[in-house]
Amino acid sequence: MTKQKFVLHEHWATHHHFDFRLQHDGVLKSWAVPKGLPHIIGQKNLAIQVPDHPAAYAEFKGEIPKGEYGAGRVEIADHGYYTPVVWSPGEIKVILHGKKYKGKYVLVPFPQSRKKEWLIIKVK
Repeated sequence: MTKQKFVLHEHWATHHHFDFRLQHDGVLKSWAVPKGLPHIIGQKNLAIQVPDHPAAYAEFKGEIPKGEYGAGRVEIADHGYYTPVVWSPGEIKVILHGKKYKGKYVLVPFPQSRKKEWLIIKVK
């Protein structure tokens, strides 16, 4: 499988959070991750799926003006490439090759959620 871009944006909007984005099918599939990516194997963090972003947004950093969706400052917390392992509606498993984040992560839909809530888990 081929490597694709990923970016972790740190976002100071209404609430400080991180946006995890994976290049897939020509867009950035995106999740708001309030606590950021897990650092420890087995750690589970909430990831709320948000609308796809254009692939070029992987390079964005700066200020989103007031009145626009996501208004606030955006910085790149980490970026690099990922190797997809599984990509299905019930599981997305990737190997990150970033500057700070490396290793295998899995995204799974949150079992009891009716919204677009997922869990992101660092795995062996």
